[in-house]
Parts: sequence; C-alpha cells; structure tokens
Amino acid sequence: MGEQQQVRFPQEVIDEYAALGVDLPALFSAGHLGTRMGVQILEASAEKVVGTMPVEGNTQPYGLLHGGASAVLAETLGSVGSMLHGGSSKIAVGVDLNCTHHRGVRSGLVTGVATPVHRGRSTATYEIVISDEEGRRVCSARLTCLLRDARPGDAARARPAGD
Repeated sequence: MGEQQQVRFPQEVIDEYAALGVDLPALFSAGHLGTRMGVQILEASAEKVVGTMPVEGNTQPYGLLHGGASAVLAETLGSVGSMLHGGSSKIAVGVDLNCTHHRGVRSGLVTGVATPVHRGRSTATYEIVISDEEGRRVCSARLTCLLRDARPGDAARARPAGD
C-alpha cells in the first residue's frame, strides 16, 4: 500500500488537541477498516479533506471498484471534516450517506475530496467527489453528521488499539 504519509492539519487544530493529550493523526485516521482498505488521508481541515484509496483489493466480482469501498472513502473523509468543524468538544456521528456511482474503475488509485455544504452547531454536511487518476468523476457522495457533545473518555475510545 506504499509508505504511510503524514496528514497535514492546521496548526491551531494540532495545538487544540495536543493540549488535551490526544494523538490527532490517530484520532482522525481512517481507522481499522480504512487501514485494511488502504485509505490514506493526505490533507485535513474543516474546509477540505483529501484522501486516496487503491482500487486493487477493493473490487467487486466483476473487477470494478466496489461501491461500498467508495462509500467507506466518502464517509471517512466527510467524517474527518465534520470532526474538525465540531472541534474537540464535539463528536461527529454519520447519520446519512448517499452515493451516486458514475463510472467503473478497474485499477489505480482513486482520490476523494470532501468540502462542506453546511456547517452548523448540531450537524455538518459534506460533499465528497471521488475521481480516478485521469480526474474523471467516479462517485458523488453526500454525508451528514450529527455533532454531539463529547463525553469524558470519547477521545480515548477513538484511539487505535494498543495505544
């Protein structure tokens, strides 16, 4: 799957979470599912989240990128944006995901870009565009997350096992 890349976060976000003793890259990773699927988050802010995923290993029986794999990439990117919008006092929980698949992809890497449609006090909605290596749109998705108040221990539960 290649080398692990360092996610770029705005400095004020890094400082906010560091003060709470939270490992920001681990907290805003793609998690165990994303790791198995090869999801890499390259850039993350409340205004834009960019990530990639290989097609290989994420296909359906006909050899095309699985629609569920596109949904995992979309929900991961939109959730990260929602969490960054909500800040350390909120937890983002996906409540609605819709994906429209435009074309099949058999190989290479797909790139997803999540941008906000709505960022409120209790919900955040992101549009996620997934494209192939030629820049052709593969999938359009929209994710809405509920932003609920964080409770003690939420950040600890979000850390990967073994930390």
